[in-house]
Amino acid sequence: MSDSSSYTTAGMRWLAFRRLVTAIVKTAAVAVITLFGLTVFTFSIARYVPTDPVLAVVGDKASQATYDRVYKEMGLDKPMYVQFATYASRLATGDFGKSRFTQNQVFDDLKRVFPATFELATIGTLIGVLLGIPLGVLAAVRRGTWVDQLSRVIGLIGYSVPIFWLGLMGLLIFYAYLDWLPGPGRLDIAYQYTFESETGLVLFDAARTGQWDVFFDACRHILLPAALLGYFSMAYISRMTRSFMLNELSQEYITTARVKGLSEARIIWRHALRNAFVPLITVVALSYGSLLEGSVLTEMVFAWPGLGQYLTSSLMNTDMDAALGATLLVGIVFLFINLLSDVLYRVYDPRTR
Repeated sequence: MSDSSSYTTAGMRWLAFRRLVTAIVKTAAVAVITLFGLTVFTFSIARYVPTDPVLAVVGDKASQATYDRVYKEMGLDKPMYVQFATYASRLATGDFGKSRFTQNQVFDDLKRVFPATFELATIGTLIGVLLGIPLGVLAAVRRGTWVDQLSRVIGLIGYSVPIFWLGLMGLLIFYAYLDWLPGPGRLDIAYQYTFESETGLVLFDAARTGQWDVFFDACRHILLPAALLGYFSMAYISRMTRSFMLNELSQEYITTARVKGLSEARIIWRHALRNAFVPLITVVALSYGSLLEGSVLTEMVFAWPGLGQYLTSSLMNTDMDAALGATLLVGIVFLFINLLSDVLYRVYDPRTR
């Protein structure tokens, strides 16, 4: 009996290991295919966008001989598949090209601007999670009451009102009229040229080095744009939390828990929310990814030196290498977030293993 039991246990472990390896291989394959599709997409944009990359380099007053020489140097005279192979090989080595507007390597520019967007989107997502989940839970528990109606109105405003308009109104009220918060930018001009951030994360570096005056100044600057992004995230998270909680509260295990005499607070927050949190992982991940890629208008309104402002400036100056590099970075980050949410989903929910 003991030998057969040990064989059975070993077989189950081997089966679990095979399933784990299969899941990892499938996930890696999906990631590679998605990344390849994203590379094809960005390459197609560069080749079929109605702008001449040669004129963007030499200018419209260059001679035909200069134009032809640069045309060949850029490899545009070669077949399309050769151009794509060259483009993909450059990306594989981290070469995103050179920005015509900043005269820097695009990879260096992205390393400089991405931390600002990362910091803004992370704080916005934290605000959305900390406010959206409790609001969604209360709306589900108090279904049909004024709490539920209020959550719906908050969500409707968050989805309907353009975020750039909310940003302008926020600056008008809290900066121009009440003078409670500072204006656009990431730091006051007194610190902007004296404080050096090693990681690009101003709040982290200021707290790490003990420069609390810079830290609190950065907090005051990031409060309004992060709150607006957090409100946008909260509208989505609260609505999905309400939907998931209504589904969980109608399950039989909730009725069983009430029959056993468990407190309503324990049923809601420990049992129902715990099961609803599994699909919420994907919701929060998608919300975070949308803030990382969708903070363009917010960064433009608040003059936030992040990825969104860099992408917009690149498009306005027809700087295609910079624009495509920023687009590719957004896609890679979004892919990484989706993969991370899938891993957390498997870890948190034993049924998916």
